[in-house]
Amino acid sequence: MATFAETELAGEQIASGLVQAESISGDDEMDTTLLLKMAEDANLYIASFPWCKTVLGSYFGGGVGGIFAVFFFHIRPSRPEVDPWIWIMVGDIPPAYLPLADCDSPAVAFRTYILGMSKWVELARKGQTGAPDQGIPPVKLPATPEWAERLNQKLYGLTLAVKHVFEEDGETDRNLLQ
Repeated sequence: MATFAETELAGEQIASGLVQAESISGDDEMDTTLLLKMAEDANLYIASFPWCKTVLGSYFGGGVGGIFAVFFFHIRPSRPEVDPWIWIMVGDIPPAYLPLADCDSPAVAFRTYILGMSKWVELARKGQTGAPDQGIPPVKLPATPEWAERLNQKLYGLTLAVKHVFEEDGETDRNLLQ
């Protein structure tokens, strides 16, 4: 496990390669407007947790306005076990967070989000829920087969619509489309 100083340094290094959230520029004016709204949504989401004492900074990791975006937040946690750097995913899907310890880039955050939500879908099809230690983000939806299918369809569409934004070095991950 990394020390606080190591986590701070790693977060600062990642943030230095991202755009500050307030400086987002989309493909056009509409995309920019939608992405800025998503940045607000991500800020409200992270600030809603009692372990987030203060938001110190936010950065845009990539996305498509109104559909899906990854943000990277620097926070002052209210508890020592909480990472000061957190990935937030928002859009036309359930929001989620991932600590820096789980993802070292926006692309990894995207893949981890998709895989975690896919695990939730599999469990929800059986009426079960999972936990973060199983790689499943908290989802504020009923764990029913009906909701599982709705989310599964959204995840498939999301993957088709934004996967290209998060491909690293020209690599693709065919597993995301299965």
